[in-house]
Amino acid sequence: MFVVVGVTGGIAAYKTVSLVRLLVKAGHDVHVVPTDDALRFVGLPTWESLSRNPVTTSVHDDVASVRHVALGQSADLVIVAPATANTLAAMAAGLASDLLGTTLLATTAPVVVAPAMHTEMWRHPATTHNMEVLRTRGVHVVGPADGVLTGGDSGPGRMSEPEEIAAAALALVERPQDLRGLSIVVSAGGTREPIDPVRYLGNRSSGRQGVAIARAAADRGADVTLVAAHLDADVRPDPRVDVIAVGTAEELGRTMDAVAAGADVIVMAAAVADYSVASIAEGKLRKQDFPGALTLELVENRDIVAGLVGRRRPGQTIVAFAAETVSGEDELRERARAKVIRKGVDLLAANAVGWTQGFEVVDNSLTIVDREGEVVATASGSKDDTAHALLDAVVAARRTTAT
Repeated sequence: MFVVVGVTGGIAAYKTVSLVRLLVKAGHDVHVVPTDDALRFVGLPTWESLSRNPVTTSVHDDVASVRHVALGQSADLVIVAPATANTLAAMAAGLASDLLGTTLLATTAPVVVAPAMHTEMWRHPATTHNMEVLRTRGVHVVGPADGVLTGGDSGPGRMSEPEEIAAAALALVERPQDLRGLSIVVSAGGTREPIDPVRYLGNRSSGRQGVAIARAAADRGADVTLVAAHLDADVRPDPRVDVIAVGTAEELGRTMDAVAAGADVIVMAAAVADYSVASIAEGKLRKQDFPGALTLELVENRDIVAGLVGRRRPGQTIVAFAAETVSGEDELRERARAKVIRKGVDLLAANAVGWTQGFEVVDNSLTIVDREGEVVATASGSKDDTAHALLDAVVAARRTTAT
């Protein structure tokens, strides 16, 4: 496999030496494209001797072979490690000021970045925005890890280890297309039930997990529709996914009813309000009109999953989510078992939620049970990782049903 490894100007470049060695030992044709700043940390002879290919930073070298785009066109996989804040900003802006920049713009291969920078830089709103832009374009992110940084600092921003980067990057290229030809509908985000023209009842779901599931399904070849209820501003669906925006639980239910009929797999990852306001005020409710207290009458919303299960067609797989506040893993499993049997779905993914977990965070943990209530998988890590673990369970369940 033709692998391009971009190296940028961070102290973590020394770890990329091991990454290149791992890729070469695995039998891949590795071409290193360092920036000029990267060569201040690890010299050109090292990259050439390890990769066994010539190395340059300039778009003006080997002009006859159109090297400034040829590398990107030839690549089966591109890895940028370390990916500094400056490099991520340049990638998000589409800048092509050097050979690495032109290579990234010229490639249609999967692109993996391994960020490395100080915690303050990683958390800066500009970097956060750039990462979201890159993710929406299909760029895959490994890390950063939380650990000791240059200068004695510690926190998120440490480049992931070479073995982890290599494994994640190669898995993308070797990702099975086990959902090709299937139509998958995923719901995501949190519904909002209006109280008046200004206020609503809602929840803290960001939509990250549902969006990650939709993206993972597209990676595995599926035709994906995302029914999105109020995603956070920094959560952007993959361009390969068809998106239908909804607001309330009733809107989400009607949309799911409409699109579910033709779906092979339905994943209800949205956080749907259990109740809505019985009587929505036409004008803003003013405090002076309700001195001391305001009482709202709530009515139960219909069970969207129950309706989907009741109308399922042969061969259709339905997956539900259960967000639970629990005291531990045992309680989570018991609640998941009870709910999957009550709902009648093929799989149920349960996750513990609270003030600091589940919602509005980048990581997640799932306990996945089948229709008999048996735990078939557990997964933790990034929401991309848990998304693929869930889809692995979907593939296994469909295979079992088919036989």
